[in-house]
Amino acid sequence: MMKNVLSTLMTFLLYGILIFMVVIVAVSKISGGESTFMGYQLKTVLSGSMEPTFQTGSIVAIEPTDDGTQYKKGDVITFLREEGVLVTHRIIEVKGSGENTSYVTKGDNNDGADLEPVLASNVVGKYVDFTVPYIGYVMDFANSKLGSLLLLVVPGVGLFGYGCISIWREISKLEDNKEKESAKA
Repeated sequence: MMKNVLSTLMTFLLYGILIFMVVIVAVSKISGGESTFMGYQLKTVLSGSMEPTFQTGSIVAIEPTDDGTQYKKGDVITFLREEGVLVTHRIIEVKGSGENTSYVTKGDNNDGADLEPVLASNVVGKYVDFTVPYIGYVMDFANSKLGSLLLLVVPGVGLFGYGCISIWREISKLEDNKEKESAKA
């Protein structure tokens, strides 16, 4: 009885892992690496500059914007640097207004403000207080070719192997029962 319960739990666990990995890889590939959920962009935290607000490797939700002039001191924004790198830091000062708005930003874990002010036009969105620790590592790995392959193949091979072992066990039981019946006759 206990073996059957464990066997069923193992099967559900392997199927669950396989389905989860397929969803992660599919979402990453379909969105071109830009994962979204219910209108929010999911970004991976690549450094510790905002610790303890969120940890390296976390996923953070960003509410995308077309108007980067609407933010105030204390908001955590994601913005594009000149090098094409996305950064998520807290606004410590707002300068100008309207189209001339710029922000002085700082990582919560950094000693000083960022060197360059952020132009409102470079703001991608605002952090919406939703973080999932460490999932960013999985998402980044899923976006790589090796990650896509491993996250789909390994659970699939594990499920196939488990199925083969289960079939072998059942065949062995049938053969043992046949031998017992033959010995009785």
